Amino acid sequence: MNHTSIRSGMRDVDVTIRRILKVNHAGEFGAVRIYGAQLLLARRLFPDMVPALEEMREDEIDHCRLFREAMPARRAKPCRVMAFWSLGGYLLGLMTSLGGRNMIWICTEAVESTVHRHLEDQLAFLAKRDPGLHAIIASIQEQELAHLRKAEDSQTRRGLSHALLLPLIGALTDLMIWLSTWGDSSWMRAEMAGAGKD
Repeated sequence: MNHTSIRSGMRDVDVTIRRILKVNHAGEFGAVRIYGAQLLLARRLFPDMVPALEEMREDEIDHCRLFREAMPARRAKPCRVMAFWSLGGYLLGLMTSLGGRNMIWICTEAVESTVHRHLEDQLAFLAKRDPGLHAIIASIQEQELAHLRKAEDSQTRRGLSHALLLPLIGALTDLMIWLSTWGDSSWMRAEMAGAGKD
């Protein structure tokens, strides 16, 4: 086991890796719920969006599976607040769908840009600490970036709703990540600049 002294300003590396797995698994499950709720309304209101939403949802289901399969070897368990990710994801997907097609893409952009930032931090942290998990996250990140680009390219306008909702949804995603890692995401983010250079 690889342990790092708390007195040196670092936390237990194994615990952090377990928390990364927990929050990533929960976040992917939340994304599955967002897309699921959006698909319910899109099938009736925006049928042209259904193929893209279904493809992104399938990607998130696969990511969720990959993180779940990586847990046993690292003695990680699913997040204790999975119910919040489930309900929160579903409500966010439903509300943004009611706001129209542009709102769906704003939601995707906000969530994926926040996720991308956290994945970058995780990749820097894991590069020399857990190459196997690093490889899983790197492969997933490519698809998440494709989702982000699709959302940015599909928006017909970037008005007040974009300016207001993008930071709000991003902040809610950050809050869920913070709660799911028991605050580790805060100190980890601050450490990542140096961690990648170790």
